[in-house]
Amino acid sequence: MAAAIRLSRRHLGLTGTNPSVATLIVRDDGAAPSIVGRAVTAVGGRPHAEPQALQEAGDLARGATAYVTLEPCAHHGRTPPCAEALIAAGIARVVGAVSDPDPRVSGKGYAMLRAADIEVVENLLAAEAADLLKGYLTRSTKKRPEVTLKLALSADGKIGVQGQGQVRITEEIARAQVHLMRAEADAILVGIGTALADNPSLTCRLPGLEARSPTRIVLDRYLRLPENSELARGARQVPLLVTAASDVSGQRRQALADAGADFLAVEAFEGRIALPELLEDLAARGISTLLVEGGAFTAAEFLGENLVDRLCLFVGAREIGAAGIASPVDPGHVPSAFRKLREARFGDDLYLEFVRAD
Repeated sequence: MAAAIRLSRRHLGLTGTNPSVATLIVRDDGAAPSIVGRAVTAVGGRPHAEPQALQEAGDLARGATAYVTLEPCAHHGRTPPCAEALIAAGIARVVGAVSDPDPRVSGKGYAMLRAADIEVVENLLAAEAADLLKGYLTRSTKKRPEVTLKLALSADGKIGVQGQGQVRITEEIARAQVHLMRAEADAILVGIGTALADNPSLTCRLPGLEARSPTRIVLDRYLRLPENSELARGARQVPLLVTAASDVSGQRRQALADAGADFLAVEAFEGRIALPELLEDLAARGISTLLVEGGAFTAAEFLGENLVDRLCLFVGAREIGAAGIASPVDPGHVPSAFRKLREARFGDDLYLEFVRAD
């Protein structure tokens, strides 16, 4: 199952509204177990992992064990459900990690298998698998994306210097990890303050993974984003969504539309964008994982609304000093609703990851 979970990571951010799920078909004829079929949900979300792995295994699937990171689907569309495909292939045993919260599936996939006299083992490494499936699980249960807040802060808890644009805080290895996070996310979001001050592109620039850049979103109620910004200039290559209230200038909207941007209609409350409603709209678009990278104000807004599910802190070795912009959260002041999940070192930089303890 651990191998299946690692395999499922391969298509994170690439499977549309479906989760990135892995299946391993394992056969043991007495000598030693061997993997005879393996697959992950295809790019775009179809086909699912199970029928692909079964096709690779062929006749060797009969009497074998299938390891699946998510309960096999049980509902009929234009193709039969994955539980039915496992039954038809003659699988003798199914080991599952996470139960599917989708009411069309929840418990029904396992029930179909048991009704066909297939042995079913549930919840093996469920927490580890759920960690990678959190976007799908959150969108299914809370009707919003999983929100990951990423902050790079100096050793003295600063995220930049006012008026100086982008300030180098972490080194190359840590920055490469951030680009990997972008490659695995459905969308990335910043506030207009960060977009204006830093002029970022928000793309994935790891060699070979450039095509995995996520949809970029800018919180920009008044459409202040310049049409010659890096974000707008790349809108025809990587999708750009800009928030817009109904009372903004049609001329500003047209200028960004001509650059290739699309728009998200938003509501405002006390002059601020209504974030819970925005996240509902993003989920309705099929966005399951949202990486928030933008600025102290935007970070504080998401934290204040209790909308952050995962908090990722990259802490550099250098101090910025009194002129720096204070981070809304630092390793010594993490909200009590979070627990530390992992810690790592990337060169001289410290990485801390916290998750909401639901």
